[in-house]
Amino acid sequence: MNILWFILIGIAAGWIAGRLMKGAGFGLIGNFVVGIIGALLGGFLFDLLGITAYGVLGSLIMAVIGALVLLFLLGLIKKK
Repeated sequence: MNILWFILIGIAAGWIAGRLMKGAGFGLIGNFVVGIIGALLGGFLFDLLGITAYGVLGSLIMAVIGALVLLFLLGLIKKK
């Protein structure tokens, strides 16, 4: 069940991050994949900073931040 929540939160984070970053969208499926990878990245970044996210809302915020960072980095790579 945890894997299902992780995927659902990642998909929601990808959609939210795609809406927040203008011009950084990769389409519906691409944003979902970015959200899932961003959830992993967000967890890694929060762990490095010593921040703990609790509950579904905390996990969603963490995943959105990770997805935004990932979209930013992909945007830098895409420009080159």
